[in-house]
Amino acid sequence: MKRSQINGILHDAEAFIDRFGVALPPFARLTPEALRARAGSDILRRRLGWDVTDYGAGDFDRLGLVLVTLRNGDAAELAAGRGMLYAEKLLIARDGQLSPMHRHDTKTEDIINRGGARLVLELFAARPDGSRDPEAPVHVSCDTEPRTLPAGGRLVLEPGESVTLRPGDWHAFRAEGGDCLIGEVSTVNDDETDNIFDPPLPRFATVEEDAPPYRLLVSDYPGIEAGTR
Repeated sequence: MKRSQINGILHDAEAFIDRFGVALPPFARLTPEALRARAGSDILRRRLGWDVTDYGAGDFDRLGLVLVTLRNGDAAELAAGRGMLYAEKLLIARDGQLSPMHRHDTKTEDIINRGGARLVLELFAARPDGSRDPEAPVHVSCDTEPRTLPAGGRLVLEPGESVTLRPGDWHAFRAEGGDCLIGEVSTVNDDETDNIFDPPLPRFATVEEDAPPYRLLVSDYPGIEAGTR
């Protein structure tokens, strides 16, 4: 993706979130210069902040997502079973835009329709080896109510509704009827290693630097840590 395209997407994302009266944390408004000055901070270490991805497909309107990580715990504390074991994100799915089929090995997450259009998920169970099961039913919980869907079944979340997805639950989702503001509350988030796609896809976009960044992305943080960004 071109940096100029990402800049425009982020401007639109901030305006969309503002429409819902949601105030972002201060680090989400930091300039690139201010964020670089925080090298070594928990903002970078916990990968807090913005992400724009096209999953390497080069067609963001069809296949893509905007995310902002608001808080994130520590993998070592999660392994120990005590401490900051949770994470929270906001996501924006544009009308008809797909977040492709994937699962997590570690993360349990609640996907919440915070407002806007319908959010439609396609769900599969996993085989014992983790691969997608084309036949087994899928068992999930929607706002504490158990739901069973056939393999590949569509789950529609209206604004205010949510679903709990556990490790191994294969899921893809898209907004239908307009853009959707999505909440994610989960155990500790690790986007660098805990996303398995079917078919395989890169999690982060490859960025072409055709303009100065408006906001840095979490995928820029390794460059800050290495002193090259």
